[in-house]
Amino acid sequence: MFLRNYWYVAALDEEVRDRPLGRTILGEPVVLFRTADGALHAFEDRCPHRRLPLSMGKIVDDVLQCHYHGLRFAGSGLCVRVPGQDHIPQNARVRTYPVVARYRWIWIWMGDPALADPAQICDFHWLSDPDWGAKPSYLHVEANWQLIVDNLLDLTHLAFVHETTIGNMALVEHAAVKVQRAPNNVLVTRWIVDQPAPPTFVKVGKFTGNVDRWQIIDYTPPAFLRLDVGACPTGTGAPEGRRVGGIGMRNLNAITPETETTSHYFWGQAHDFEPHNAAMTERVFEQIKTAFLEDVAVFTAQQRMISLKPDAPQVDINADAGGIQARRIVDRLYREEQAAAAAHATAAE
Repeated sequence: MFLRNYWYVAALDEEVRDRPLGRTILGEPVVLFRTADGALHAFEDRCPHRRLPLSMGKIVDDVLQCHYHGLRFAGSGLCVRVPGQDHIPQNARVRTYPVVARYRWIWIWMGDPALADPAQICDFHWLSDPDWGAKPSYLHVEANWQLIVDNLLDLTHLAFVHETTIGNMALVEHAAVKVQRAPNNVLVTRWIVDQPAPPTFVKVGKFTGNVDRWQIIDYTPPAFLRLDVGACPTGTGAPEGRRVGGIGMRNLNAITPETETTSHYFWGQAHDFEPHNAAMTERVFEQIKTAFLEDVAVFTAQQRMISLKPDAPQVDINADAGGIQARRIVDRLYREEQAAAAAHATAAE
């Protein structure tokens, strides 16, 4: 189940240069590339001649050349050369997709091009804000995209999956949790007051005593999750809004479905303390990366069990509240999108 009329992250900005990059998005093969002037292009990754992936080709004179018989396609998707003949078949063209570079990521629109408004791209400005130290990354996950969303909306798992980095039992036993739902948004707020800091926080924040820790998870569909996390020494006023003398971070997540059982997981970590210290940025990033790789092992194992027995019963607990609300939003939006597509098709008949 995919929502199509939304912007998705297709690649890291650094991945798309003057060589074609092939990637499957929402079950469709896509090829991305830049021309010499830096302009971005996204095509269906299939030559209309003999269906070889165009990502196997190369950029020649600012157009994409197929590896098989050398047909060349301009940025418009039209074929502009067929070696050995002057006539170019009228249907020698490939589908193009709207594509935008923003926040150090490349965004693609897989739905109706007429609806592709870049102003609708989810805000991830922390990744490119000079007042924040930040590093983006990418993981390929052998699991359905909604398993990743569930994971990020339920942070009680940190106490068990990430006990050596960002988790401890205080997250489960001493958290005050509030779940708020708007029509297209879920906000989960967690406060852990006057409790020991987890290992990663001790390393980067140099805490020696208990802390007041916050986790504010902002979900917007299809699969964007922006986490405001941090801690301050207990008693300094963090719950009242005075975040002084501590550390603040943004954990930024954009999950793009590849297929129903695989996902592209684009993520980044940003911090507001020592933002221009490259060594600190790398230290924070590596700590979070360790945790994320632990999560990938969980997603992969979950998907394997689901694929083996998709109808096995599942029990919900209180910690699932955010994930359940997010899935309800996606279900509604999917029904609305399908109904709109059906109405458009009927009107066109």
